[in-house]
Amino acid sequence: MTTATATARETKGRQTTMRAIVQDRYGDLDVLELRDIDRPVPKANEVLVRVHAAGLDRGVWHVMTGLPYLIRLVGFGVRRPRVRVRGMDLAGRVEAVGEQVTRFRPGDAVFGWADGSYAEYASVPEDHLVPMPANIGFEQAAAVPISGFAALQAVRDEGEVQPGQKVLVIGASGGVGSFAVQLAKAFGAEVTGVAGTAQLELVGSIGADDVIDYTREDVTDGTRHWDVILDTAGHRSLSRLRRALSRRGTLVIVGSEGRGRWLGGFDRQLRALLLSRFVSQRLRALSSKPRHDDLQVLEELIRAGRLRPLVDRTYPLAEVPEAIRHLVEGHGRGKVVITVTGPEAGR
Repeated sequence: MTTATATARETKGRQTTMRAIVQDRYGDLDVLELRDIDRPVPKANEVLVRVHAAGLDRGVWHVMTGLPYLIRLVGFGVRRPRVRVRGMDLAGRVEAVGEQVTRFRPGDAVFGWADGSYAEYASVPEDHLVPMPANIGFEQAAAVPISGFAALQAVRDEGEVQPGQKVLVIGASGGVGSFAVQLAKAFGAEVTGVAGTAQLELVGSIGADDVIDYTREDVTDGTRHWDVILDTAGHRSLSRLRRALSRRGTLVIVGSEGRGRWLGGFDRQLRALLLSRFVSQRLRALSSKPRHDDLQVLEELIRAGRLRPLVDRTYPLAEVPEAIRHLVEGHGRGKVVITVTGPEAGR
């Protein structure tokens, strides 16, 4: 019997419990409960990770509320959440491995994505993880995957950012926006970041060539134009955004937070795709996907010092509802992170 097989079987035999944030129905913050549930057992191709930290993004709020209703129809569960434990980003140490796992061993520091990361343990497919760079900690690593995927795919795939282009990042201090600023710079662009007064210095510190205070200046008044606009804030109309875009420029809608209960902000994305057929400008709507290759790209950039995850603040596992409240109120400077186990959690 191999060491990996023995480790996985030993874990299965213990049938121990763990703490987790569990949700049985859609609703407001009170649907989230801290409970003791069974610890997962890794399948043959899975890694059992002891979670030290887990990232928080707007998608957690959408799944919690079940809004817009469209998300229920695309796989999250029609009447109740398909996955009961919240959270996707995670960073931690390998506790055990399945018999087919070859890249990791117990004790390895890893980060990646998985269903149900707001728990002391998560069972994760091997190809959802990469080794954690030595130059960041668990909290920073947990801030990377979901927001990093969105930023990378917006900049590289949808925006097709090229060296020397002028790029505008709206929402530059947020979880996705702060990555987008740094990635656009890494691709050789001249980057302008839009943020509130209190965040301007932060946006400049991560590499923006110019910063604009949206409380004092309207970047969509038509006086300045950019080759690529990455809208991570999700509020401005298409007509206003197009005024700031060059004649053959590209607009990428990364975030869309509308009030409609059925489509939310997705209607703006749909309108952009339809309108793009009739105008010279390229209007794109991002639907980012977790990819192992992209996680490796992000890890390499972090390890090389070209990408720095920003952590706004941390909350212990029991305070996930408060963390979500902070996020949706729009106070973030980078990523909100949940500390789960280890010294980071204050245990």
